[in-house]
Amino acid sequence: MTSPSSGEAMAKSAPGGLAWLLDQRVLLSIAVLAVLPWLLPSKALAVNVLIYGVVVMGYNLLFGYTGLLSFGQAAFFGAGAYFTGIAIGRYGVPWFAAVTIAVLLSTCLAAVIGVVSTRTRGIYFSMVTLALAQLVYYVALQAASFTGGENGLRGFTVDRISLFGLSVNFLDPVNKYYVLMAFAALAMWFQSRILNSPFGAVIEAIRENEQRARACGYNVERCKLIVFMLSGAISSLGGCMLALHLSIVPLDILHYQTSGMIVMMVLLGGARSFFGPFVGAATFLILEDVISLWTPHWQIFVGAIFVLFVLFLPKGIWGTLLEGLPIRKARQ
Repeated sequence: MTSPSSGEAMAKSAPGGLAWLLDQRVLLSIAVLAVLPWLLPSKALAVNVLIYGVVVMGYNLLFGYTGLLSFGQAAFFGAGAYFTGIAIGRYGVPWFAAVTIAVLLSTCLAAVIGVVSTRTRGIYFSMVTLALAQLVYYVALQAASFTGGENGLRGFTVDRISLFGLSVNFLDPVNKYYVLMAFAALAMWFQSRILNSPFGAVIEAIRENEQRARACGYNVERCKLIVFMLSGAISSLGGCMLALHLSIVPLDILHYQTSGMIVMMVLLGGARSFFGPFVGAATFLILEDVISLWTPHWQIFVGAIFVLFVLFLPKGIWGTLLEGLPIRKARQ
């Protein structure tokens, strides 16, 4: 018998009004993101929070909910961006088709990497994902005719978004934000459906006790591969959003430092929390934006702040806030 996911358990065990709010987590998250551009110093910063929030949300599905620590998420973030840029710039594919193709190809890449990496466990899994992601980085570096090599991918621009007879000026910062927010909303809805499904309960069972999940008859290796692919698909959508936003794809997007930044963001916001990735992305990007005005060595200060968060807020900002709510998890 499948046990409910932690989100379902929270909602069922919370007081009436709070339970209703927890059931509407996607709508509440969209409502918060809708006012984000007016709360942050710039619209560009708000767009970056959206993009990295989606990428980190995909990683949170793998790390937070399944318990698989990967150091190679940048491979899917970058793949989504590169495939989108190549499809638009080199082959003249419409933006919506380019995004669809990019997510599908990135999911295939995640399947290839996942088949190899999910055969390992623990630190070996982390090292294999890091090695394979760096392999993707060097492939992009060498395939300069397609990717632009060290200079990154350039030569494509999306200035208008046309869909269902509507045409939107994509160069306007406000329009750009809300168009990209639609992608983020779709990703949140998709992940919420995964977490509320029986499969969501299975991956959480794998995180809590892999041997017991296997003893219950679940094909743990297959479940890990599926969640690895789903995680890669969601993170690649963030890469598609970045390509549409910048009209360039820098090579650094595939570097292991980007993977490290994604890990930091999920820990800052709170692993295993639905909205935590956006909180973590906003926290990291705001710290970078503010501290870099004072010193070019902002990484030192952000690293020190990150250590303090890990020591004193191990559940992250959003996870700690949720812990303070009058919620008792039911064990059914």
